[in-house]
Amino acid sequence: MNASLSVSLPLFQSGVSPVTGGTFRSLGRPNYRIWACGAVFSNIGTWMQLTTQDWLVLTELTNHDAMAIGIVMALQLAPPLLLILWTGLVADRVEKHKFLLFTQAALGTLAVGLGLLVVTGAVRLWQVDLFAFLSGCVAAFDSPIRQTFVGELVGEEDLHNAVGINSMSYNAGRMVGPAVAGFCIAEVGSGWSFMVNGLSFFGVMVSLLFIRRDKLFRFERAKKNERNALTSGLRYVWAREDLRTILVMLFIIGAFGLNFPIFIATMAVSVFHVGAHGYGVLNSAMAIGTILGGFLAARRMNADFDVLLKGSVIFGVGCLFAALAPTYWIFALALIVTGMSSLTFTATSNSFMQLSSEPAMRGRVLAIRFAIFAGASPFGAPVVGWVANHFGPRWSMGVGALSGFMAAAVALLYIMHVRRQQGETQP
Repeated sequence: MNASLSVSLPLFQSGVSPVTGGTFRSLGRPNYRIWACGAVFSNIGTWMQLTTQDWLVLTELTNHDAMAIGIVMALQLAPPLLLILWTGLVADRVEKHKFLLFTQAALGTLAVGLGLLVVTGAVRLWQVDLFAFLSGCVAAFDSPIRQTFVGELVGEEDLHNAVGINSMSYNAGRMVGPAVAGFCIAEVGSGWSFMVNGLSFFGVMVSLLFIRRDKLFRFERAKKNERNALTSGLRYVWAREDLRTILVMLFIIGAFGLNFPIFIATMAVSVFHVGAHGYGVLNSAMAIGTILGGFLAARRMNADFDVLLKGSVIFGVGCLFAALAPTYWIFALALIVTGMSSLTFTATSNSFMQLSSEPAMRGRVLAIRFAIFAGASPFGAPVVGWVANHFGPRWSMGVGALSGFMAAAVALLYIMHVRRQQGETQP
């Protein structure tokens, strides 16, 4: 869909065709069902590692230094931005099934390596930083390939549904993983969370081996002799006003809103004074909200700017509610609202950008999306950490609330602009 077409369509049309079927209809496809089963184990392990990594830095390697967590996040999320010209092009050219076996194995190896350092007591903060950066480099290639591979598993008709189910699975891991991590930290030590995560990647690798490659939906790939291939994705996105608008919104919320490792860790330790178990419960509360958001995304038949606008507003309100929460349990309730709205926003932007892009460009479009979304953290996370250190965790959550309202303003300006254009073209 070119830029002119995207403007001339009805205001909230995203190119998603209404389809019939239930909320979990994608699971009716055998290949996707196999993939989803393997992903569940990996998602639990991933959230165990993320939770443990923040706790390790905050309580074992520093004296409650929120900025140190922000630096680790920045190092882990910067590679997608640094490698943006290559990751999407690789995703549009390679055999995704085979390449995912490599990236999953690499991520598992890095997790085990860091776990060994922690278990043996040899870990230092700079080593955590290094492993975070290396994992970010692998994930920069893995993410656009993994997201576009979903289209090969279910086809375009069920892609929006599959994105919602993926989000539910990811955030089910977010609900279970932190709780397991909290138990693991308290009972056997931080290092074993990293070790378990390393082993969990084999779940995805096993599922990949069982997928029927002859049943995959094949889409057009980028041509190997394509001129200016490295920059073609940037030019394609720049020519699309709708995609540019979403990327601006993603950057604002990604930089200053989705810093929940900082928000939750600092609120848990400095405001509510809870231990590892209480910290894990707060992460699980956040996950409950994101699972609810994923369920709603899977039920929704299309992805449009109306949903993006509402998701941004509710995200801002949820963060503001969390910043003002007087008790631990009210804060946990606010995290449920915030998690639901953040998932609504991220899943809708993912579906919109995939389904409104040409198949041969989807890898590059999603790589740019991932780079902007994840790479925004190096700009925002240290700032949010600095605010938490100098003004308190509640003020840092206020920054998150502001990001939601700013993103909503961007969406509203785009909607008004499109309406004006439609009014000018109507007789």
